[in-house]
Amino acid sequence: MSERTRQSAGSGRPEETAPTEPTLRSNYDFTKFWFGQGVSLLGSQMTLLALPLAAITVFSASSGEVGLLRFVETIPYLFFALPFGVWVDRRKKKPVMITANALRMLLLLAVPVLAHFDLLTVHVLLVIAGAVGVFSVLFEVTWMSYIPTLVKRRDHLVDANQRLGVTQSTTDLAGPGLAGLLIGWVGPITVLVVDSVSYLLSLVTMAFVRAPEEKPEVSPDRSFTRELSDGVTLVFRHTVLRPLALIAPFTNMSLTCISTLFLLYGVRNSGLTPAEIGTVFSVSAVGALLGALVSKRLLARFPVGPLYGAAMLALYAAPLPLTFADGAKSVVMAVFAATLMISYFGSGLSNVIQLSLRQTCTPTPMMGRMSAAFRTLLFGGAAVGALIAGFLGESLGVEDALRLVTICSALLVLPILMTPVVRLRDVSDAMTTEAP
Repeated sequence: MSERTRQSAGSGRPEETAPTEPTLRSNYDFTKFWFGQGVSLLGSQMTLLALPLAAITVFSASSGEVGLLRFVETIPYLFFALPFGVWVDRRKKKPVMITANALRMLLLLAVPVLAHFDLLTVHVLLVIAGAVGVFSVLFEVTWMSYIPTLVKRRDHLVDANQRLGVTQSTTDLAGPGLAGLLIGWVGPITVLVVDSVSYLLSLVTMAFVRAPEEKPEVSPDRSFTRELSDGVTLVFRHTVLRPLALIAPFTNMSLTCISTLFLLYGVRNSGLTPAEIGTVFSVSAVGALLGALVSKRLLARFPVGPLYGAAMLALYAAPLPLTFADGAKSVVMAVFAATLMISYFGSGLSNVIQLSLRQTCTPTPMMGRMSAAFRTLLFGGAAVGALIAGFLGESLGVEDALRLVTICSALLVLPILMTPVVRLRDVSDAMTTEAP
């Protein structure tokens, strides 16, 4: 978006630009942070697969236990994202992120240590998964509101968030694939050591970010409750943010249900090994990478609203054939990979579109709270989806449960196509909508 047409959200006035940062590429602090963030996100996504596969392959966990494990990984977002969003808007961001990643690293290192002394059980995994989830919430709510410290120009800010969106959408889907391959080689417990190393690399990278950061001023009359309410109000009264927010929990509910049941279905019904599951996820992740990489080109060629609708159609409807694959194992794996690749392409593309719209609509001082509100909805939906997956897997059987969930997921496309988001012609059109 041209800086000449960019206006400050809520003011209607053109925003002044800083004389520094001739290009985003020359901003080395952002580049270092971008690398560290990518490594951290990759480790987070590897953990999301390594923990449930450890429960399935090492402890022979039931469908209900696997669903419960996925639930405790994501439920902290429901309870902590909004309070953390207000809290981090009052503090320096870099120390918070370093602390969160250091604690995640130590918690994951505890898993192989406990296993070595025969102290690791499914219940201990549940506790560790929940604790890792809490610090994941803290880190993820913080990093988005840290970007304006590194990137001063508004036009560069949008570009920076798009790059981070590409990175996030890619690691969200490439991480589990890489974890599956490593689990096949060294086992799920050892993979958690690799995950902890990713957090260590992120810590080292962030330590070399030198951009000065001032502690936000906190007036004596600031109200925690009012600030939290302001963030929620912004999201649910905004013409563009509101439909994105209402869709968010159902998106992650669907994705978590399908991914949880697919893990069980692939291992127990189709006889795939962890390495083969990892291969399916790795091949499928190419779809997410392509969706993220071509997003800018597609946004330049097609209206953003219909493109968003097409991306969500691919995301929701593509998993329908999962339970109908039959024949040789190679054929079954090919169907799994192709089906998930299309879905992940839609996910990668829609993530970039949604992030761009959310950043465009939100004033910089509200970024943390806006991000927290969306994290609450997204991962609250994921937590519920994990419980639903466990319940349906136990009551209907994994195959019937997966079939039911994929059908319900495809039907969710219908309300999405009726939202005002699909009528937008350009990302900049979101700026003309009324904020509260």
